[in-house]
Amino acid sequence: MVLAYHATAKPIGPGEQNSNVENLPPQVLRLVYKEVSDLAADPPEGIKIYPSDEDITELHTAIEGPEGTPFAGGIFRMRLVLGKDFPAVPPKGYFLTKIFHPNVGHKGEICVNVLKRDWKAELGLRHVLLTIKCLLIHPNPESALNEEAGRLLLEDYAEYAYRARLLTEIHAMTGPGGTSGLPQDPSDGPQPKKHAGDPTKRLAAPGAASVAALGNGANGACTATTTSSNAGGSTSAAGKKKADKKRALRRL
Repeated sequence: MVLAYHATAKPIGPGEQNSNVENLPPQVLRLVYKEVSDLAADPPEGIKIYPSDEDITELHTAIEGPEGTPFAGGIFRMRLVLGKDFPAVPPKGYFLTKIFHPNVGHKGEICVNVLKRDWKAELGLRHVLLTIKCLLIHPNPESALNEEAGRLLLEDYAEYAYRARLLTEIHAMTGPGGTSGLPQDPSDGPQPKKHAGDPTKRLAAPGAASVAALGNGANGACTATTTSSNAGGSTSAAGKKKADKKRALRRL
């Protein structure tokens, strides 16, 4: 993929945010341009890069939900914004796809040490993207922006995994009437799978040792329990599942 970068910024229209292209020194812009070009040509595994030839300081990406986590099968859109003091100051990261995760705020802001106290100018954007992807595997409830998700991760992993999985199926999966990764209303986007609202098929909770490890940023992967279902399926059972779905969606 070839990027065409022009030093002349386009005129800013009403309601548009000013680009940081004109605020960054030429040598920094050249470094950013080279790194974004390299990322587009050779992206990290499970991450797609969507660079802009108009604003090199805002990088849009799509991250595949890692296998073995409640986010598996989802595509999560994200953007990195480089401020006028980059690379002395770390970029800011935002999830554009709704996600239930301890380290992602309700407005999509991402809390991870590499974007704060652990930032070093030489780390680069590839390192940032890989760290954010790893955050989907290793959540850190000790520095939670979403306090409810952080509490559930420590105290009730089955409920945390269930909520995270449900939002993944609603907002991050391709389905009729919706586009994968786009924040959507549950009524007109991809619908939860049949097991999403059934408490008997929630993801299994790990043992006490696993939960303690999660508090230290250890592996946040989870496993699914397989339960047998009645092949016949009575009308009352189907109605119960439908009611369970509605109750689950009202809680979000």
